[in-house]
Amino acid sequence: MRQLAILLCTLVVMANPGRADDLVPDEVLAAMTAADVVILGEIHDNPQHHGIQAEALKAIGPTAVVWEMVTEEGAQRLSDKAISDPEELSRILKWLESGWPPLSMYYPVFQASDAPVYGAMVPRAAARAAMERGAATALGADAARYGLTVPLPKEEQAAREADQMAAHCNALPESALPQLVAIQRLRDAVLTRAILRATEETGGPVAVITGNGHARKDRGIPTFLSRMSPGLNVFVLGQSEDGIVEGEFDAVIDSPGVEREDPCLAFETQN
Repeated sequence: MRQLAILLCTLVVMANPGRADDLVPDEVLAAMTAADVVILGEIHDNPQHHGIQAEALKAIGPTAVVWEMVTEEGAQRLSDKAISDPEELSRILKWLESGWPPLSMYYPVFQASDAPVYGAMVPRAAARAAMERGAATALGADAARYGLTVPLPKEEQAAREADQMAAHCNALPESALPQLVAIQRLRDAVLTRAILRATEETGGPVAVITGNGHARKDRGIPTFLSRMSPGLNVFVLGQSEDGIVEGEFDAVIDSPGVEREDPCLAFETQN
């Protein structure tokens, strides 16, 4: 697949988003609709990012949607009736207990497609196992197939650990950093596994709702897909705030940042 240059598209906040081409440039839409897998990155608590994802889904018309925020068990419990009822959807997915931003942000994305939902959220027990015994142990028999039994190159491991330290306000013990990197790799692998299953079972195209960190081409899901299914045409959208985003993507759409509390305050109160 010909790699597209990163495209920055500055958007204004819209209370009532219109057609997909009001939010997503034509050349990006064309690349999305030609792909087998479309990974739609986000910053989880930015409502504009979810509006863009919803409009993209309407344009893509996927045969399946893989969700980072939904467990495999939760996806199996879903029905058309649940998706049309936000309270029932929240109950079935145990959204309040999940720790994700309010379902009201994601509900337009659920409504944008009637394709089957595939869950790829790593349950807490598996995340704990990854921290204690490594990502390979947590994934089980698939670990070697997904490359989790092979350590990352030293430079990449160090870069990922530095990113984790910065993301946690430089407040973590260094001993915790390898564990956090292991969990990130596990989540990438679980998302990839769900994408491949969805592609096999539905024929595609498959859309993916996930954070920018898992979407990025230089580290995340695309690195797994290129190794495990190199024939897939994969398009990756990153979403930035005020022009800032980390990682490589096929295109980036920029939205204004949202007001949020300083995440580092939580670490200060623990000291």
